[in-house]
Amino acid sequence: MARSSVFVARSTIDASAEEVFRWHAESGALERLTPPWEPVQVMQAAPGIRNGDRGVLQVRVGPFRVRWEFEHCDYVEGRQFRDIQVFGPFRRWDHTHRMTPEGPASCILEDRVEYELPFGLLGKLSAGWCVRRKLQRLFLYRHRVTAEAMARLRQSRS
Repeated sequence: MARSSVFVARSTIDASAEEVFRWHAESGALERLTPPWEPVQVMQAAPGIRNGDRGVLQVRVGPFRVRWEFEHCDYVEGRQFRDIQVFGPFRRWDHTHRMTPEGPASCILEDRVEYELPFGLLGKLSAGWCVRRKLQRLFLYRHRVTAEAMARLRQSRS
């Protein structure tokens, strides 16, 4: 059995864990968190992030368009949710979104992705570095967008 690769992105966000969680749970969150350079199309939006909620994306892998079906699980109100690939470009994809309080107005936003590339060792050797770099860029963008959204929310309350 192939070993999973693990990618973790962690940022301090100046908002409560509950606020950050609610923002991720709102309709359209996936679209807001998708960088403009990523060729991702939402084919069927998940109705929410609760256990069993499913969605379908179309992503580009090289010159090909690939269907990516995912399901949410491990929902913990105000703290975390996961999405796992049901069908898609990875051999395995398991993404945990976690918001950990750091006092009343701050939290740690953590995205932990465990994944396996297709084609075993060949896939890892040929695409492993590229996927890791892509994940770094993706989650840097997502965390920045989240922090900026929380800053706008704070300003609107002032």
